[in-house]
Formats: sequence, C-alpha cells, structure tokens
Amino acid sequence: MKLSAPTQIVFLISLVIAIIGILVALAVIPSLPISAFWIVVIGYVVLALGCLLKRV
Repeated sequence: MKLSAPTQIVFLISLVIAIIGILVALAVIPSLPISAFWIVVIGYVVLALGCLLKRV
C-alpha cells in the first residue's frame, strides 16, 4: 500500500468537519441530528481517504 500526503483542500475539509464535531460535543452547536463522535469519525475518514487514494 502506497500512501501519499493529502491535498491541502482535503486536509482543510477534514479539519473543518472535526472542528464541527468538537463544537457539537461542547454543545456550542446543539441542534445537529448526528452525534459528535460520528462527525469526528467522518472527518477522519475523509482525511484517511485523502491519504490512500491517488490524486487525479
């Protein structure tokens, strides 16, 4: 398996998703229908896919 660094845009997207998850956990954004854990997991999956997939 060959890994590559994620592009800057993929990194920023995953960072924003993770920050939203943290804000939901701290009840700053209380009205999202998904739990904070799953939001952070989605951010991590986006980052992992950015590292695993080849750039186009």
